[in-house]
Amino acid sequence: MVSPLNPRMAATFLPPVMEARRWLEGVEFPADRPLINVSQAAPVAPPPLALRQAIADAALNMDEAHLYGPVLGNDNLRDEIALRWSQSYKTTIKRDQVAITSGCNQAFAATLATIAGDADEVILPTPWYFNHKMWCDMQGVRAVPLATGDDLLPDPARAEALITDRTKAIALVSPNNPGGVEYPAELLQAFYDLCSRKGITLMLDETYRDFDSRCDGVSSAAHSLFDNPDWDQTLIHLYSFSKAFRLTGHRVGAFIASKSRLTEAEKFLDTVAICPNQLGQIAALWGLQNLTDWVLGERLEILDRAKAIREGFPKLPDWKLLGCGAYFAWVEHPFDLRSDQLAQQLVRDAGLLILPGTMFTPEGDNAGAKQLRIAFANIDRSGISDMFERLKNVS
Repeated sequence: MVSPLNPRMAATFLPPVMEARRWLEGVEFPADRPLINVSQAAPVAPPPLALRQAIADAALNMDEAHLYGPVLGNDNLRDEIALRWSQSYKTTIKRDQVAITSGCNQAFAATLATIAGDADEVILPTPWYFNHKMWCDMQGVRAVPLATGDDLLPDPARAEALITDRTKAIALVSPNNPGGVEYPAELLQAFYDLCSRKGITLMLDETYRDFDSRCDGVSSAAHSLFDNPDWDQTLIHLYSFSKAFRLTGHRVGAFIASKSRLTEAEKFLDTVAICPNQLGQIAALWGLQNLTDWVLGERLEILDRAKAIREGFPKLPDWKLLGCGAYFAWVEHPFDLRSDQLAQQLVRDAGLLILPGTMFTPEGDNAGAKQLRIAFANIDRSGISDMFERLKNVS
């Protein structure tokens, strides 16, 4: 007899990236048409050599790199984030408002655990980041979809209409995953004001802040939410070092919130991971102190790839480009097939691995059935051009 499963876990959908990888099984890709993988946002290139050398040196020569550390992260990294984020956002952030986590997904999980409980609600704009939805499902928190229009921007008035006495937070991602759009500062302020007025939390995931076309994340930022008095009573800022320094395998993220929020989140983090990865934290600190110019160069490259997407899209006159920015393009296809069926066909017929919109939208959502996410961080202009040629030949 099979042991029973947690019904919440059993009802949660499979990890989309892992599911998509299974579509590759048994498919052969000829040498003249190798697989183009635009399914995942994570960089596949390793960190720059100097950063890898710093990690290796720490592994060999720093005994503390192999020991437990503080649950909320190493003080030197928390101090550095507080300093640099204060400079970028033109505000004052303190160490005791900064926590380090094992990736940004854990930052979301830890902070949501302090916000919402069984049968509570969190509003997520759709298309949503699927891991946010998955975590809500597993925790018994109802993810309330907030549909966006063709501009992919959520409407605060429509969000307000969804708020009930069970609503605990609104979670936004900007620059957006999966849509690529950059939320205007005025829109973010409107959501902040709404959350403040309603006494709920605004969770703002800025994993892709380093690749925002409007600001460099060093001397400028995309909003002024930290200027609000008592910002930490409403706002939680989430961040990941995976993209900026290519530290995906080291799992280093962070969140910025009130000191009291960190005290509660510490309970979750101590139970789940005890402390963040030491080598990852050392790498993140070294990167913040030494790789500013390198990250700015990476930003320009990503912005150029986004430009290549926009320039190449006229090759697909029957398609629609709905959003493009940071690592992502969100597109509408012209075929009668559902996007999940089309995505699997594209693997076989075009050597393209692309995630369907159905992975980012509620079940039965008609928009998601017509849409796809293209994650272009790992293909250059030549690869983007090749992708468009293959899509043009799909029938």
